[in-house]
Amino acid sequence: MRHEFKHGIVHCGDALAVLREMPGESVDAVLTDPPYSSGGLHMAARQADPADKYQHTGAIRTYPPMLGDLKDQRSFTMWATLWLSECWRVAKPGAAAMVFSDWRQLPAMTDALQGGGWAWRGIVVWHKSGGRPMLGEFRRDAEYVVYGVKGKRRATHRRCLPGVYRYPINAGRKVHLTSKPVELIKELLYVTPDGATILDPFLGGGTTALACMQTGRRFVGVELSEEYCDLACGQIRAAETTMR
Repeated sequence: MRHEFKHGIVHCGDALAVLREMPGESVDAVLTDPPYSSGGLHMAARQADPADKYQHTGAIRTYPPMLGDLKDQRSFTMWATLWLSECWRVAKPGAAAMVFSDWRQLPAMTDALQGGGWAWRGIVVWHKSGGRPMLGEFRRDAEYVVYGVKGKRRATHRRCLPGVYRYPINAGRKVHLTSKPVELIKELLYVTPDGATILDPFLGGGTTALACMQTGRRFVGVELSEEYCDLACGQIRAAETTMR
């Protein structure tokens, strides 16, 4: 199902199936937060309910089920390579790809990015603060953005962007279990041209779409979960109303 808005399009369906129907070289960048299939060192832990894996014990708020988060290491890498290769086909020459990852899946995601055809350019750190303390170890309070480019990088401005961004998680504004702060996404979009069309094949609650709207960009989003698709579309409609 396809939903059209003033600032972009949301497809409700499987990312690979939708991407294969999109025309080549039709988006200016890719920015997405796919299911990590992480949260444990062993298979039983990885296949636990995402709400148990990614939330603190005792959390009161609940979210709709998160789909596609049960893959083992090899299938995750293969799956990510498939959709990243389709994103490469859909992206224009010089386009940037920015893909969120946690520490466990960081090696797999850098492999998948390059396997999909992208030139790996580095890693951006999101210091989210408030991560789980580890007795006698380092606190795990960061996630990462794997950054790549299709072909030769095209500089769109003369700014030097930082490699670390510090934004806390605002639980009161989250509509998705693993939502990222809108302000963080807006910062990442500075590596894309003004007025760019941004592809997010794992739209979730719609954060990328909202960031695009607030920075004068367009979006193409894909979301497998009907519940999250409805949530994302609702957020986009509400944002369009306030922008009139």
